[in-house]
Parts: sequence; structure tokens; C-alpha cells
Amino acid sequence: MTEPRTPEKLLAAKPPVLHHNSHSPNASLQLPSPIITRRTRTASTSARALENPVVTGMVKSFSRTKGHGFITPNAGGEDVFCHVSDIEGEYVPMPGDEVKYRLCAIPPKYEKHQAVHVQISHLTPEVHHKWEEPFYGGSSPAK
Repeated sequence: MTEPRTPEKLLAAKPPVLHHNSHSPNASLQLPSPIITRRTRTASTSARALENPVVTGMVKSFSRTKGHGFITPNAGGEDVFCHVSDIEGEYVPMPGDEVKYRLCAIPPKYEKHQAVHVQISHLTPEVHHKWEEPFYGGSSPAK
């Protein structure tokens, strides 16, 4: 009969060590880099985005695990898509945060827009997490 697995015993257990000459199929697997990179756009698309005026809005929802969210423009209209690579600053956006951003037309028809150069201008009172902090949860709830 095996002993019960208590939290103390699990924490005290040492993880298995794989040597470079191990024949395990998982020996060469590496975790992907946690660094979030900015998506590359053509120079002309980036220049056009910088020509657009800065507009304001409020974060409707944002999922750190999915890497995107939506902003409700203060001027009204449809919610605007926001990709994680377009957020500038050290904090992860939360629903209710006020943001400043520019609009950029997105392919294929360039009829819809997404938010780029997104900056949080006013944080909600809730505790905000920094990008480099470990994350173990799901998406941010919508308010």
C-alpha cells in the first residue's frame, strides 16, 4: 500500500533530473520565452497610425492569457480590439481603466480598426499587476 500524498511530502519531493544524454522524448523540450514581443507592422501602416489623433476610452475587458481585450471609446461607437503587443506601460489593463490610444485600420479590408499605442491614463482602484509578475488566473471579468 502506498503512503498518502500530503502537501508537505509533495513539496519535499525533488523533481526528476534529466541528463543531456537522456533517452526521454521530452528531454529536449524547452518552455517558450515569456517575453511579449510587439507585432511587426509595415512602416507605412505604423506611420499612418501615428498620424491618427489620440482618442480616449475605457477598458471593457482584457484577457492576459488570450493576449487581447476590448476598449469602449468615450466618443461612442463599436468597441475597439486591443492586442497585448500594442499596450505601452508596466501594468496589465483591467476593466474600468481609462486609456489613450490611436486607431489603426486592420486588414484584409481595412474597414475595422484596432487600438495601438495604448497607454493607461487612469488606473481603477483595484490592485494592478505588472507584466513581469507571474500570472495564474483567467481573463479579467467585464464590469
